Amino acid sequence: MSNIVKRCLRISYVVFAFCSALFFGFLKGLTVGPVAGLILILGNVGVILGLFPSHVYWTVYSIIKTNRFDIPLKIAFLFALPALFAVWLGIGIAGSVIVGIGYGCFTPWVSTFEAFRQDTEVKKFIHCVVDGTWGTIKGSCTVVRDFVDVCYHSYPVYLKELREGNASSDEPQTLRLIHVPACIIVGLVGLIVEIPLYTAIAIVKSPYMLFKGWHRLLHDLVTREGPFFETACIPVAGLTILLWPLIVIGSILLSIFSGIFIGLYGSAVVYQERSFRRGMAYVIAMVAEFDEYTNDWLYLREGSILPKPQYRKKWVSQSTEFSVGGSKGKSSSVSVEAPAILVPRLTPSRSVRETIQEVKMVQIWGLMMKSCEIKGKELLDANIITTADLDQWLKTKDSDEAAIVGIGLPSYSFLHFLLYSIKSGAGGLLLDSVEVTHLNRPQDRLLDWFFHPFMVLKDQIKVINMGESEVRFLEKVLLFGSDTQRMKAWENGSVVPQDALRAAQIQGISRRLTGITKGVSKFPTYRRKFHHVVKTLIRYSLEAVPSGSNLINSVTSIDNV
Repeated sequence: MSNIVKRCLRISYVVFAFCSALFFGFLKGLTVGPVAGLILILGNVGVILGLFPSHVYWTVYSIIKTNRFDIPLKIAFLFALPALFAVWLGIGIAGSVIVGIGYGCFTPWVSTFEAFRQDTEVKKFIHCVVDGTWGTIKGSCTVVRDFVDVCYHSYPVYLKELREGNASSDEPQTLRLIHVPACIIVGLVGLIVEIPLYTAIAIVKSPYMLFKGWHRLLHDLVTREGPFFETACIPVAGLTILLWPLIVIGSILLSIFSGIFIGLYGSAVVYQERSFRRGMAYVIAMVAEFDEYTNDWLYLREGSILPKPQYRKKWVSQSTEFSVGGSKGKSSSVSVEAPAILVPRLTPSRSVRETIQEVKMVQIWGLMMKSCEIKGKELLDANIITTADLDQWLKTKDSDEAAIVGIGLPSYSFLHFLLYSIKSGAGGLLLDSVEVTHLNRPQDRLLDWFFHPFMVLKDQIKVINMGESEVRFLEKVLLFGSDTQRMKAWENGSVVPQDALRAAQIQGISRRLTGITKGVSKFPTYRRKFHHVVKTLIRYSLEAVPSGSNLINSVTSIDNV
């Protein structure tokens, strides 16, 4: 009898907690949501419209100046730019509005339900009332700041790399004039075909996805699996059940969004295959591919009843820069496929314990920045880098203009955590005391872009087995790059390898590590976090320099921006 009473009390508590959190979340969503949403919408739309003329100019200028494309291919890109910019404006503004409304409304709710993870009842009540208020407003400002960094810093860096491509080492991409109309026609046909058909397929299958998802969540609730494994997480999982229809609607919108880019990719297929017919075959085949993928993800019948013509004459292979050669020194290759389709998959939920074991992306960012800060302080103490170097990075828009801090310092830091991972015998990447492996790494697409290259580079460094003097030489090359005077001035016990093959291997590692650093620096949150690290290093360096008032004022003014 007592067990029944305890179970009833527990159920009553969960129902009361859920209703209370629902009420507080709704109240905060009405008060805080409009403010946070308006900040995000006005900020992002203002950035899109304000930088639009500059984006048009930068893009056109880069296409004209680059040596990577021949004249017909440049003409094709210039003809396609108006449509691409129209798509950018439409998706950018509509996406900002949707994200702003969703962020402002649902972030306070989610933060309220997350408060039930606290230990004591008092903490739960306090966090239930406080969480999701000021933090939501600050979060919307952070999103706008990261969006500015992407549009104002990262995009020009991509264009600069496009303009400065070495035509002597990279053979220019060519396109016959006869294929220019074909690329344009197939791209337009792809938009006309893919968007309505993807929308129709997603809408037709959305009821099944709705009830299938509810069945999955209710099954976890009854069996106490997945998000319902711990009592503290039940309110959050209950909110997921309520919001599942919105997730289904979001998947439909993502399908439409995917259809735009998959349709436009038909132009690339025409260019790669040099065939109008195969481009049209791609447009038809992608509808069947989408139908087949959704069948797989929703556990429906295998395959598709729609036609799926072949649009590739052969596998197109590209050697990867970060591949590890086999026994004969051949690099691995990957086949070029169509872009991935954005649809959530209804897989059984992982338990809370499994989720806790996964390293979070924010944790990786924090550990990486902490490593940069520690190595920066060591270099400042040794007078290897100066406060002027740090201040120069703060004043420049492009990291290449202040490469010692913008590229050299993070590359130097990344090298040391690779060496630390190797010396510790870790199977993955060892950041401080956290080991990131293929099993516990965050399931984040951005992380995928540099996690595998880091792992391959770690194996390459381990294979060549550098000596202490060679490591010191690599440190010099990474930190100072082409600044030979600074390299000579730093007496760190390095020795330039006399063996030409050995020197080429080390230089190759430095180029790859620098390339990874440049790629990571384009990520949305990187510049904001590294900006904070640089300001911290400047304050650290000025603690023993009373005459550095000008730099202190400079940092203070930047803090107030």
